[in-house]
Amino acid sequence: MIGDPPDPVAARSSSPDTIIRNATIVTMNDRLDIIDGDVRVRAGRIASIGGNIEASGNERILDAAGGYLLPGFVQTHIHLCQTLFRGSADDMPLLEWLKKRVWPMEAAHTPATLRASVRLAAAELLLSGTTSVLTMETVHDTDVVFETLVETGLRASVGKCMMDGSGEAPPRLQEDTRRSIDESLALKKRWDGVANGRLHAVFAPRFAVSCSRELLESVADLSNREGAIVHTHASESRDEIEEVRRLSKGFSNLEYLADTGLATSRLCAAHCVWVTEREQELLSERDVKVLHCPSSNLKLGSGLAPIAEMRDRGISVSLGADGAACNNRLDMFEEIRLAAMIQAVRKAPGALTARDAIWMATREGARALGLEAEIGSIELGKRADLIVVDRDRPFLAPDRDVWSTLAFAATGRDVRMTMVDGEVVVDDFELTQLDRGAITAEARAAAATLYARAGV
Repeated sequence: MIGDPPDPVAARSSSPDTIIRNATIVTMNDRLDIIDGDVRVRAGRIASIGGNIEASGNERILDAAGGYLLPGFVQTHIHLCQTLFRGSADDMPLLEWLKKRVWPMEAAHTPATLRASVRLAAAELLLSGTTSVLTMETVHDTDVVFETLVETGLRASVGKCMMDGSGEAPPRLQEDTRRSIDESLALKKRWDGVANGRLHAVFAPRFAVSCSRELLESVADLSNREGAIVHTHASESRDEIEEVRRLSKGFSNLEYLADTGLATSRLCAAHCVWVTEREQELLSERDVKVLHCPSSNLKLGSGLAPIAEMRDRGISVSLGADGAACNNRLDMFEEIRLAAMIQAVRKAPGALTARDAIWMATREGARALGLEAEIGSIELGKRADLIVVDRDRPFLAPDRDVWSTLAFAATGRDVRMTMVDGEVVVDDFELTQLDRGAITAEARAAAATLYARAGV
């Protein structure tokens, strides 16, 4: 381990309370209450909610000016390491995109370029209202990701990408099975629960095409033993599914994952675009969490996922932007908007309502990460991961309906304030703990180095 991460608990416990005043509080609680009033934050948690909370004079006061106060968005499928790949992998289907662009660039990462990529992603996510992510990184140097995240303030569950079964990947991404497992376990031991519980370590076998059955079965056993999340890709494209059938001697993708023991309530499966009715039944029976990435599925031409049908079966479906290499932006508002509109085209208007999509971006995301008791709604005792969406915008007026305004009119650029664990990380549209200009300049220089190393 390069250095012991700082523990902010003592500093937070001695800091003054914060009162967020004059907010339209979109609680995302079970009743979906919307309250005009204030929220008090104490020691990183929500201490009170109501109208005109009394102040003692020692609190920090933040004026929401009537803006929407929401729980921070929870993105359940991201690749922080791919943020420097933005604009470098367009106009290709999934498997070609991986082999010709993404894998060579992931292999070319150095600790310096990886740090720049994570910092750039964190800045974009926090500025646009995402406070928590589930991220799959590359095969190597994952300690750098954790170290960088400690500094940024973002809440994250991080997995080192595990790949021991793809001969077409660059040598640096081809792992020995035992080493892949040992490194993932070591990362979990070093990093799980650091930064006051803000960071967690998960297991992240990339997808069935690039992992041996031995690795998948071992990860299933480890997940059961450690109670840890498994983050993978599944049924994203038809080409991938055919490859899985060939490798597994006839199984569909989800059936194969189930046969290895992975299909449990701890499995977070990104995409699930091409899932049969039997596979949907399996997802429902096993409480597998589906991570929907509408922008990525459109840009890669992967298809339109049957989200309305999966939700009707009681399957937990949350949202993520995927990586900047297959989306080009990490704005959760865009995923909310597209998720609802795609199901309107597939089924009918209202098949996935604005309110449904916002629920997926908050409560379902928290559920997928196993953090539903901690984040995802504005309720007493939960962690203060909060955002304020400014309502003083011509393109949001007259904001007659809260859900419609947030899902279809608002964008990440309307986020005035972002708070994680009670710490204000964006104030008046600007980062408070990170230097936006320095991060952007660092990213451009690092990207040039990375592209030269990758030869793309």
